Amino acid sequence: MASSERQVIGRHAATVLVGQLAVMAFGVTDTIVAGRYAEGALAALSVGSAIFISVFVSLMGALQALLPVWAELHGAQRSAEVGRSVRQSLYVCAGTIVLGMAILLFPAPMLRWTEVPPAMRGDVEAYLGVLAMALPPALLFRVFSTLNQSLGRPRLVTALQMASLAVKLPLSIWFTFGGAGLPALGLVGCGWATLAVNYTLLAAAIWLLRRESFYREYRIWQRIEPPDWRQLRQFARLGVPAGLAVLVEVTSFTLMALFIARLGTTASAAHQIASNLTAVAYMTPLSLAIATSARVSFWLGAGRSDEARRACRAGFELAIFFALLFASAMGLFRWRLAGIYSANPAVIALGASLLLATAAYHLADATQTLCVSVLRCYRVTLLPLLLYCALLWGVGLGGSYLLAYRGLGPWPAMQSPLAFWLMSALALVITAALFVALLRVTLKRSH
Repeated sequence: MASSERQVIGRHAATVLVGQLAVMAFGVTDTIVAGRYAEGALAALSVGSAIFISVFVSLMGALQALLPVWAELHGAQRSAEVGRSVRQSLYVCAGTIVLGMAILLFPAPMLRWTEVPPAMRGDVEAYLGVLAMALPPALLFRVFSTLNQSLGRPRLVTALQMASLAVKLPLSIWFTFGGAGLPALGLVGCGWATLAVNYTLLAAAIWLLRRESFYREYRIWQRIEPPDWRQLRQFARLGVPAGLAVLVEVTSFTLMALFIARLGTTASAAHQIASNLTAVAYMTPLSLAIATSARVSFWLGAGRSDEARRACRAGFELAIFFALLFASAMGLFRWRLAGIYSANPAVIALGASLLLATAAYHLADATQTLCVSVLRCYRVTLLPLLLYCALLWGVGLGGSYLLAYRGLGPWPAMQSPLAFWLMSALALVITAALFVALLRVTLKRSH
């Protein structure tokens, strides 16, 4: 039975992973294109993408947290209620869009607070201005994606994401470097390419919801009801702590780029290499967490808590196996990986040293990601948020800043991005250990 659950979760996760990697390839494409265009563009991208990812992934986390709700309804065979719940989620999505666009259109206070060099700010603000317009379709498509994942049918989403990559790659190159009558737009060109792809994805999702027979039993395409405050409060109990937890987790990762920017373009470029590869590797535990939580919630909705625990165990085994695999690859092939992104020897050398720390970071990250996703299935959301705040912001980001610029205990200031990766890895290791313990207690109580 355990091997059967591993197969179901593995197939689901593999499908989600392919789609997630296609989306991540957007960032890889932009990083390589910007790096080849100019070192300054790569450094500005490091800062701009850090802010955008912090905003987008946090808001996406609030929407992704609705997956257990729809998966439980699916497990309980309450199909018609799925459609109504999805329509109610559009009110949540509208709120996230307004909040996200406000932050992206006015990033100046954050850039000043983190002391991003003034010469870099113009490019960063222009890039984020374009991405603000690309945010609404991205979040609406996330609702479509979460729905499909909760129903155990991620293939359509993956197919769309793969097709979008074939559009994104040539557009990023064309808009950035110019040609065929279009002037070179530099870093902003990458943002325009993302905007075009996001609206194309949303249009395709709407067309599928209207035309595919699979969605008919869920009665999704009906007139939206007025806000159901009871349902929205349920969403808020899940989505708000989940979104804030993701915000803490992601900003502990992305704010590193803003604090590192004052060390110069070489440090920012090397950090961008490490963060990009770490983000790509993260897609595997994230996909396994999505697949595992969908399966756990399905069994909980069906009233089978024993099967839910079995699914949790199967997902955990897969996550640890792949985390060890990716961490080993980062350490063994660090010089070759850094060389893909830059031709500058100084950037390559620094990037390769950072990848040793990212290997430990990834192992802990994979463990805690699976734990926190399954905990949400059991509606355990507040304690993980508090632990994130204390450890990822306090130990990780705060300790990183001290070690990098002021010294920490017997260690003098490193003046290197390596300080941020070392302290962040330590914070994640502690977080993962506590989450494993919390998950064990939660599963025992559900027995």
